[in-house]
Amino acid sequence: MSADELNRCFGAADDPLMCQYHDLEWGVPVHDDRHLFELICLEGAQAGLSWRTVLHRREGYRLLFHNFDITRVAAFDEDDIERLLLGKRIIRNRAKVNSAVRNARATRAIIEEFGSLDKFLWQFADPARVTTAAVLDDLPTETDLARAMSKALKAHGFNFVGPTICYALMQSAGLVNDHPTSCFRHSQA
Repeated sequence: MSADELNRCFGAADDPLMCQYHDLEWGVPVHDDRHLFELICLEGAQAGLSWRTVLHRREGYRLLFHNFDITRVAAFDEDDIERLLLGKRIIRNRAKVNSAVRNARATRAIIEEFGSLDKFLWQFADPARVTTAAVLDDLPTETDLARAMSKALKAHGFNFVGPTICYALMQSAGLVNDHPTSCFRHSQA
C-alpha cells in the first residue's frame, strides 16, 4: 500500500505537508521543552482557524520566532511584535503574537520552578488512554485532564490555553493516543 492509499485520521494526498505531519509527528511523544513551547504557540495560533492554515505557516513561525527559542521569544519587545505583525509568514493576530511572547515568559518561569516544561506538562498525560473511536469526529474536544492542564497553565500566566487548545496540545505532543481505530497509526502511536 502506498503512502497515498493509507487510511489517515486527517491529511490527504493533495496536501503532502498535512500527510507528513500526521504520519511522522502528530501523537508522537514530545519531551523537548523547545518543541513543546512551539506546540503551545502553534496550537494557540490555531484558535478559530484550521490546523492546515497554521501548519502551512509553521516554517514562517520557526524563522520569525528564532526556532521557538524560549529565551529569545521571552525577550521580544513591542518593536519585535510590530515587526512580526507586518509580515505574511505567520497569523497576524496581535493577541496571538502577544500570547506567544507572554507564554515564552511563563515557560521560563515554569522551567525555573519545575525544572522543565516537559515535567510540568506530562503530569497531565494519560498514557493508558488509547482511543476506541473509529473516526476523528468521534473524539472529545476536551477532557478533565485538558481542563486541569488549562487551569494550571493559566495559573502560571499562560494564555490562549483553554481546555480545547490544551487537548489539541495533548494530542499533538503524544500525551494521549488519539489516532482512531480506522487510522493506520492507531497501533503505532
